[in-house]
Amino acid sequence: MKQIIAKNGLILGFFAVVTSGLIAFTYYGTQEQIEQQKQQTLLAILDELVPRSSYDNNMTQDCVLVTSQAKLGAANPQHIYRATLAGEPVAAVIETTAPNGYSGRIELVVGVTKEATVSGVRVIEHKETPGLGDKIDLRISDWVLGFNGQQLTDTNASYWAVRKDGGQFDQFTGATITPRAVVNAVKNTLLYYQTNKDAIFSASNECRLQSTIQG
Repeated sequence: MKQIIAKNGLILGFFAVVTSGLIAFTYYGTQEQIEQQKQQTLLAILDELVPRSSYDNNMTQDCVLVTSQAKLGAANPQHIYRATLAGEPVAAVIETTAPNGYSGRIELVVGVTKEATVSGVRVIEHKETPGLGDKIDLRISDWVLGFNGQQLTDTNASYWAVRKDGGQFDQFTGATITPRAVVNAVKNTLLYYQTNKDAIFSASNECRLQSTIQG
């Protein structure tokens, strides 16, 4: 009887080890697939904001983490992805947050050339009202393309607002809060970039470490 129990115990132990191994293999395999999908999604977004032909580094692996709740809208670190050509700055893609959307935080990325011209803006995540505030999403409307080619200067700072506030950007019918929040977030991102551009491009590549750049 003891031999049978011991034998059954060994069999159960063997299957437990095999099962654990299969679960671990599946987990790590799935994690690798998720990471690859994230990288592909990130690259697709970067391609929309910075032409791949304009730089020769790997933007998805060349970034710094910065923290500026005042200008980038969040207390947590945000990524800034850097595009360079032969080691010289070309553009940056900056994660930023509009903390005061109608339905909460709006997560964005803002592409900026080395001359501080907006190369593009994309909304990554939001909870704005369907049919109203969701027009900030390029899949819904082309409103966000209105930032392309824009610059922020001392002479045009007052125009960085929705038309209702005396600015140049359209608001949505029945939804002014959402576009106002996005315009302000992009404006603040440009202010951050203009102040910290040299530090952004001179900082060490530390995609997984907290950068010392604060603002």
